[in-house]
Amino acid sequence: MTSWIRVQHNHEVKFGTLADGVVRVHTGDMFGENSPIDETLKLSEVTLLTPCVPEKMFGLWNNFHATAQKTGLPSPEHPWYFVMTPNTYAPGNTEISRPTSCEGKILFEGELGVVIGKTCKEVNIGDIEKHIFGYTCVNDVTAFEHLFSEEKFAHWTRAKCFDGFGIFGPVITTDVDPSGLTVRTLLENADEVQERQNYPVTDMIYSPLEAVSRISFDMTLKPGDIIACGTSVGAGAMKDGWTVRVSIEGVGELVNTYSQRS
Repeated sequence: MTSWIRVQHNHEVKFGTLADGVVRVHTGDMFGENSPIDETLKLSEVTLLTPCVPEKMFGLWNNFHATAQKTGLPSPEHPWYFVMTPNTYAPGNTEISRPTSCEGKILFEGELGVVIGKTCKEVNIGDIEKHIFGYTCVNDVTAFEHLFSEEKFAHWTRAKCFDGFGIFGPVITTDVDPSGLTVRTLLENADEVQERQNYPVTDMIYSPLEAVSRISFDMTLKPGDIIACGTSVGAGAMKDGWTVRVSIEGVGELVNTYSQRS
């Protein structure tokens, strides 16, 4: 497994591989030809960026058997998904702020994200692995009050696309078997740690590979695009001043704080 990261150092954007808290800087294209150079950076010396800049980022909904059973929703005949806009993208170690137009709950959703590495159009599931670069952690944030505020129309775009609501990173990890992964989400402050989610990827209705394949028949996926695979039971409201930690052993750990200040 290799963990890839993007950082800012002395006002320059750099990328490379991360091991033991040290970034080995590369030149070239993360998703194409690249090679290491004679430069290393400590994480303490840099500012985290999102590990890639997707052209588009998808979020799956109702993609877990446990959630479908709890809500009474039917299993989708095709993945149910929405698209998050680039203004939502945010890295780890940043603050999630409640938008000024929101008075209600702001929800966290710990998720596994699939990162596309090769242009993917109408690819059958048997060939999908060749088009996947790796996996990342996602916190898919939702302004819940807006989502079903009108009976005739679900405001998925409005609820999901506030600035900084599409959080992912801090790394993309390659050579991962997603079927063995477990997603954990914890809320933490100085005095307490609450495990709010702990669920296996194997409970997905559409596996990561199948979801990518299905969506590739809807539209062309480009290197760097991300499909957030949806969340299971336990997603809920963030608490003012608390840390949200999305942890997927073998992939990474995404950490952000939440503030009700707009």
